[in-house]
Amino acid sequence: MDIRSDDFYPTRLERPQARFDRLDPVIHSQGSARQDGPLSETELARYERDGFLVFDRFLDETTVRRFREDLRRYEDDEAILRSEGTITEPGKQEIRSIFSIHELSDRFDRLTRDPRILDMVHQLLGSDAYIHQSRINYKPGFHGKGFDWHSDFETWHAEDGMPRMRAVSFSIALTDNTPFNGPLMLVPGSHRQFIPCVGRTPEDNYQSSLKKQELGVPSQGDLNDMIDRHGIQAPTGPAGSLIIFECNTLHGSNANMSPWPRSNLFFVYNSVENRLEAPFCGNKSRPDFLGSRANTEALTPLSQDPLTRVG
Repeated sequence: MDIRSDDFYPTRLERPQARFDRLDPVIHSQGSARQDGPLSETELARYERDGFLVFDRFLDETTVRRFREDLRRYEDDEAILRSEGTITEPGKQEIRSIFSIHELSDRFDRLTRDPRILDMVHQLLGSDAYIHQSRINYKPGFHGKGFDWHSDFETWHAEDGMPRMRAVSFSIALTDNTPFNGPLMLVPGSHRQFIPCVGRTPEDNYQSSLKKQELGVPSQGDLNDMIDRHGIQAPTGPAGSLIIFECNTLHGSNANMSPWPRSNLFFVYNSVENRLEAPFCGNKSRPDFLGSRANTEALTPLSQDPLTRVG
């Protein structure tokens, strides 16, 4: 493919290219704005070092139970099951992901505007933000498949046109995350380098990649080197726990071979100063449920009624 002159992170190339240091800061707020937020300097330093943070029991048990009740209703809703934004497991009818979840329910929408979350988002991104993507990930007991190692930013850059590394993901567990039910695995420190990937992106690649990602996956050589250097961490914890991770942090997960299902809420916040452009892979834009273009107004925090009292 022809590399655009404004492409700071070329990927999906014909030939391998060496990884290189990121060109964007990890934390975008500076000076007093960096200090004016809920994350302590110790937590900010850990995020800069590792590319993620973990908070146990961020949501209380009652709130988590209400979200799980919502999920059970979605599983029985034929309109949702037939939606293009609902992805099933490869070769099966079991749900893998439901996208644009914040547009399906007031409860999910309110969660994206929880002041506790937005204050952290503003502190990390140094600006207002909007929801680039939201989803629920399911991993049913015994049958839930894994997710290959990848950087979200690589896909969002190539296939959605996200220009710079100025986005952050929030993942909230709705079930206990144990070592046995396929918890999220992250490579600490991997966010500090960008790994260009090989292979031209076919049109409508998302239709297969959301079931099993084969493009936009680092080479085994790069993965060997990064993991040998930094190791792997797989945070576990009770339902309601929160993982915040930087958009370029390498992550993946194993299949769920246990009888215990695993599900989590997933929200991506993108800076309003980092709105999507034309996809850098040269293809047409992916659907809006994967990368929002229609609604990129800055989110405003809730001013009343804490989340635990919704519904």
